[in-house]
Amino acid sequence: MVLLQVEKVSKFFGGVAALNGVDFGISSGEIIGLIGPNGAGKTTLFNLITGFIRPSQGQVILEGRVISHLPPYEVASLGIIRTYQKTSIFPALTVSQNISIGHHRWSQPGFWAALFHARPHVEERAKTQARVQEILEFLEMTWAADSTARNLSYGDQRKLEMAIALSSQPKLLLLDEPAAGLNPEETLGMMRIIEKIREQGITVLVVEHDMKLVMGICERIVVLNHGTKIAEGTSEQIQNHEEVIKVYLGEEDEELN
Repeated sequence: MVLLQVEKVSKFFGGVAALNGVDFGISSGEIIGLIGPNGAGKTTLFNLITGFIRPSQGQVILEGRVISHLPPYEVASLGIIRTYQKTSIFPALTVSQNISIGHHRWSQPGFWAALFHARPHVEERAKTQARVQEILEFLEMTWAADSTARNLSYGDQRKLEMAIALSSQPKLLLLDEPAAGLNPEETLGMMRIIEKIREQGITVLVVEHDMKLVMGICERIVVLNHGTKIAEGTSEQIQNHEEVIKVYLGEEDEELN
C-alpha cells in the first residue's frame, strides 16, 4: 500500500528550480534512500514533505489525503516526523526528559487536569513514563535514562535524537544524514537501529551520504541531481546506472562492489 506519494513536485526560489517535477511513492514498511550531490534538492524535498515549505507545483499525498498545504505541526500530527543533519536535542535535560517532550503530541489532559493532578493527568503521565522506558529498552539506552543529554557521546546523542522522533509514534520517519559524524562501528549500529525501526512497522525515508549505509539497508533509492529525479531503483540498479555514477557515485561505486 502506498503511504506517501510525491506527485510531480516543483519548487522555485525566484527563477531557480530547487525541485523540478519530482515524482515517487513510498509504500508502507519500506526503507527508501534519497541521495544526490550537494545542492540536489534533498533538504528542500524534506522541508516540503514536512510542511515547512509549500510546492510551487504538484502535491504531497499521505494515505490518499493531500497534505502539501498543511503547516508543519499538522503534518507531524498525521505521523510524519523528521530528524535533522545536526543533532537536535535538549542538552540541559536528561535523556528521559528529552524523550518525554517528544511524546507530548499524544498527551490528552489539559491545563486544569495537570494543575490539580487529576486522574487523567496522572494516567497520561504513567503512559508517558512507560513509553519512555519502552524506547530506552528498544535503543538499549536504559543506562542513560538519568544522564544529562549534553554529557552523552556524539554517537549516543544521535541515538537520543532517534528516540525523541520515535516517541512521537511516526508512520513515516524522515532521517536527515543519521550517520553524519559517526565512526564505522557507530554507523553499523545506526543501520541496525533503522532496520529495527522498520520492523516496528514504521516507514523510513533516509537522506545519507554514506553509501554503505544507503546500499546496505534501503530497498529502493531515489537519486536527485539539480532538483530533478535522474534515477530510481534497487541498490544494484543504482550502482550500475551510468548517469548516477557520472554525477554522484563516481569512485565511490568501486568501493561498494
